[in-house]
Amino acid sequence: MSSHVVRSERRVSPWLALAGFFVAVTVAALIGGLGVAGTANEYNNLVQPSWAPPSWLFGPVWTVLYAMIAVSGWLVWRRTGWSTALNWYAAQLVLNAIWTPIFFGAGQYGLALIDIVVLWVLIVVTIWKFRPISKVAAGLLLPYLAWVSFATALNAAIWSAN
Repeated sequence: MSSHVVRSERRVSPWLALAGFFVAVTVAALIGGLGVAGTANEYNNLVQPSWAPPSWLFGPVWTVLYAMIAVSGWLVWRRTGWSTALNWYAAQLVLNAIWTPIFFGAGQYGLALIDIVVLWVLIVVTIWKFRPISKVAAGLLLPYLAWVSFATALNAAIWSAN
């Protein structure tokens, strides 16, 4: 494979594209975090199940997951350019971005649960679409799927208790 991918008669540096994927996941993270101040305090004040993780754990976990999500999308882009598989990737990233404002900003735990369930489905579809293109890209999304599965159960328990 060449070191550049040709798109619309222009060469796109793979490193510039990787930076673009990191920017996309950073934007998703910022949409989730900006404008929703005090999430750790709000989270700690919720009635939670005994298995709920401490609020400090979310930042490090999401940092690693977002890096894996960015690399995953980039690996697929390197093989296909922008494709249907990446449309699914983009859709799940949008749902990821809006979960925090729904849950913390609006306090709509039930609506956040709907969002995260649909997000989970879109992650599964994205993995399924990525696998024939790049098994590594699909595999990089598996920890994300596991964390979102856990977060879905946590969201449901918090919605039920609050």
